Amino acid sequence: MNSPEPGSFSDVRPWTVDPSRMAWRAGIEQVRARTLASLPALVRRRRVPPLGRFLGAGARIGTAVALWALRERGRDPEVSRAGLSRRLRLAFEKLGPAYIKLGQILSSGRGLFPEELVAEFRSLRDKVPPEPFELVRKSVEAELGRPLHEVFESFDPVCLASASIAQVHAARLRTGENVVVKVQRASVERLVAKDIRAMAWIAPYLVGRIPISALANPPALVELFAETISEELDFRLEAENMLDIARVLRDSGSSVVIVPRPHPTLVTRRILVMERVEGFVIDEAPAMREAGIDTEAVLRALLISFLEGAMIHGVFHGDLHGGNLFVLRDGRVALLDFGMTGRMDDVQRLAFLRMMVTGAMNDVRGQLAAFRDLGALPADADIEALVRVLKADEAPRDPTLMTGEELVAEIQTMLKGLLAHGARLPKHLMLYVKNMIFLDGAIAQLAPDLDLFAEVTRIWGHFASQHGERIARELGFDPGLGSIDLTGMKASLGLTSEVESLTHRELVARREKVRERLEEAGAAPRL
Repeated sequence: MNSPEPGSFSDVRPWTVDPSRMAWRAGIEQVRARTLASLPALVRRRRVPPLGRFLGAGARIGTAVALWALRERGRDPEVSRAGLSRRLRLAFEKLGPAYIKLGQILSSGRGLFPEELVAEFRSLRDKVPPEPFELVRKSVEAELGRPLHEVFESFDPVCLASASIAQVHAARLRTGENVVVKVQRASVERLVAKDIRAMAWIAPYLVGRIPISALANPPALVELFAETISEELDFRLEAENMLDIARVLRDSGSSVVIVPRPHPTLVTRRILVMERVEGFVIDEAPAMREAGIDTEAVLRALLISFLEGAMIHGVFHGDLHGGNLFVLRDGRVALLDFGMTGRMDDVQRLAFLRMMVTGAMNDVRGQLAAFRDLGALPADADIEALVRVLKADEAPRDPTLMTGEELVAEIQTMLKGLLAHGARLPKHLMLYVKNMIFLDGAIAQLAPDLDLFAEVTRIWGHFASQHGERIARELGFDPGLGSIDLTGMKASLGLTSEVESLTHRELVARREKVRERLEEAGAAPRL
């Protein structure tokens, strides 16, 4: 009888995961520590600006916008938006990893960003032009120290997917297992270092100059990008992240979300061999339904596993997007690409847990205090003043009934008030927000008519029943003894407490109305 594996994996074992026998794990914590220790020098602002990178990026993006203005602007709105989106996507591809990463984030924002932009940038998830196979062969052989044929019975020269950091090829080991081989791009490290230096130089200038970017904390964004992409450049760390997330999923009792097994020996800094899994991508929701898959259950499993990782274990997949997961034919979800993983220490995790629980209980002051403990507010932040800034003690105003000028004034007043009180988004909260942008888009694909209020209540019930004892021990509050209060959630959407339901389709329609109002007021770009 096979011994249980330390994680949530597929049912059929190509090999058994035994961390103690995985040679590439030797000194893995020291590898992670050295990577983190190298960051301060990488993000240090240099005296001389990287003019070459600035000019190169400005030229490419400027040319894309200029060509759009000459050829597509002023035509049919859909044609105009599609033209600008295509030109920006091509520019981002040429500019390299940092811009491709940004494009991947935008591609996950269905319902938040123009549909043409989302559709065009979707190709940046896994269809970036690949490197030639001969270059791939040389990389694999150099990393493994052997000719390709000594390790692989077959190796497909045409890649399955290609993105910012690496490309993935299907292969079959000489021992008979079907695998995928993730191969790092040859020049990615050099390009990443250039982009980080450019970002680090300009980020301090954005603080306080552009209100929304100041709230997002540009220097912290640069640090977050540097930290995550530096870890992504060492595939040994990614393989270790796979084991950590698989363990978290197992400890949470998840049987729906799984992780591919990394190979026991074929993992190096630039090569990662793992179990091959296949399934539907997130954009294939109609095909999933035809195959009898409950797409609402898929969505629920993703939401719960993400929140359990962050709230209960302090470890979560930090780069959810449509190219980073498959829905298997049995309805389970296989997560992919673990280069970017959110990790919180116990203090941060408990603050995050309080933020979520107090938000569900409509305890605005408790939620703001949790934000403060997460680092989103200064330690001496005036909570009562912030309640007034957010107008949390006032009746909600429906943004869809406001004029564009009123919306602009409301947004500006709120942003200025938050900035005046030192509000910033800390790094872990940025990863959370980025993933929630993807999950919001996933709802549009998998469950557009899902009642959002009923679903939040259902997820609250899951945490109360599965983790209530632990939450009570850590926060002194038993969620099983208190009911969820959706008043605050409704107010944030401009709805009164009497509104009983809201589908995601209805939410997207409300957002579109708000966007139209802002365009009328000249506060949103006309494409």
